[in-house]
Amino acid sequence: MRKIAFLDLVFYVGIPYLLWNYGRDPLGDYYAMLLSTVPGFVYTIYRFIEQRQLNMMGFFIISSLIISTAVNILSSNAENMLWNQVYLGYAFAAVYLLSIIFKKPLALTFAIDFAFLQGYPRENSKALYSTQGIFMWFQLLTCLFFFRGIFQNTLKAWLISNYGVNGYDQMLIYLTISGWMFNGLIFAGFIFISSKINHFLEENDFQFPISHSEG
Repeated sequence: MRKIAFLDLVFYVGIPYLLWNYGRDPLGDYYAMLLSTVPGFVYTIYRFIEQRQLNMMGFFIISSLIISTAVNILSSNAENMLWNQVYLGYAFAAVYLLSIIFKKPLALTFAIDFAFLQGYPRENSKALYSTQGIFMWFQLLTCLFFFRGIFQNTLKAWLISNYGVNGYDQMLIYLTISGWMFNGLIFAGFIFISSKINHFLEENDFQFPISHSEG
């Protein structure tokens, strides 16, 4: 965990901060800002390949990354790029909200993916996680994903409104720190749900669709 936190700090804050501050004069604000997003892009792709996230969670991460990169490239200047990132961030948050409304919480989908990587059949995990008493916790956890998107993009919008492009280095720091805080809460949420699942299995004779011998 310490190694991941250190690498996050280097690739999401440290290198982008240096590229932004030392690239503004020779490249201009827009291209310096665009260049500062490259380390995070490469690092995210590396993490994706290393963890072999060939599932819904991985698809969501890579799709978000590709769309974000396309928006950054198509933005005409640095300030537009920042505002477009905010609008896109709200759109991603809306995806979480829609998954809650349609009772297909993405947190549940991510949990199924994780369980599958541990060797559990998707059908078993989906049936277990969809039971009454467990499903609602995945709905609530998805609410936390939604709130993270709203909070971070509102914070970014406030920083843009008050400091403009010159506040980009502050955005890198504040958004990374707040991202860590939310990631910690989300991780704790998954652990809490895991304890609820274990308690449910102890108290109930749950019949899995696929037997362990078949899985």
